[in-house]
Amino acid sequence: MSEIKGIYAASLSILDKNLALNIDKTIKHAENLIDMGCHGVAIFGSTGQSQLISISEKIQLINNLVKSKYKKNYIIGTGLNSLGETVNLMKISISLNFKKFLLMPPAYYKYGDEEVINYYSRIIEQINDCKLILYNFEKLCGYKFSKECVEKLVNKFPKQIIGVKDSSYNLFEELKINNFSVLPGSEEKLLKGLKIGCSGIITATCNVTAPLARKVYDDFTNGKEQTMNEKLCNVRKTFEQFNLISGLHTFLSQRDNSYNNILPILSLLSEKDKKKLFEDLEKLDFNIDNLKAQLSLVPSMCHSVSLVTFTA
Repeated sequence: MSEIKGIYAASLSILDKNLALNIDKTIKHAENLIDMGCHGVAIFGSTGQSQLISISEKIQLINNLVKSKYKKNYIIGTGLNSLGETVNLMKISISLNFKKFLLMPPAYYKYGDEEVINYYSRIIEQINDCKLILYNFEKLCGYKFSKECVEKLVNKFPKQIIGVKDSSYNLFEELKINNFSVLPGSEEKLLKGLKIGCSGIITATCNVTAPLARKVYDDFTNGKEQTMNEKLCNVRKTFEQFNLISGLHTFLSQRDNSYNNILPILSLLSEKDKKKLFEDLEKLDFNIDNLKAQLSLVPSMCHSVSLVTFTA
């Protein structure tokens, strides 16, 4: 059985007006996503501006994350090019019993499968007690995992390499590995992926689509008719017209000004793009005010959700 199954959000990071990481609000945002229907949350993925956040702030958050009521539901991203810093951050996380990691190969440099296998091998040789989800996102790091590379890594480290987040979409239809989680990076691939044996999704837009995505997942699992998949896919397509981080922060800033804070070189949407985003979402009857109503789609998950769900 796959170790990672279901709907996972690549969670946003919340900053204060001085652009320092707001530890409490970032953790609260992640907890609220699980209340909204996510099975779990990836902390410090690319959506969480991980490559732009200092390692000291990451360590601070992880030290506080252990107090979260959902501490078993988190995957830790590293967002670091340095092998040494990656290993150190992972060791700190493991000391606090966070053992699942979303790990992308380093950005900028050009390399191939052989170098990638060496990279992950060096990490696992130093940290045996870990569970790694490979992060396949060529657009961000410049490298795209091949099917053969993933198979070699899993064969070499079957206890440590447990899954892949496929945001390049060249793997999710091809990989067939026992006890291995394949998780596309888009809601548009959720239902198709489930039908061919994928385990779920890890996506940026689950920061706002969690109830819809959970409904699609649960209906598939329970053999029910799909009633929300078209809307889910259309909402994703609407956000995908823009930089996802910019669009999500712009959208959620309607409830809390903290979402206006974003690290350079990122920015909020321009007024023109903001207007188009809201108009296109309104055509789908998807706005900040009806997000709360969507929670009725996943009543089992919504034990104590308040308006803070949308304000972090």
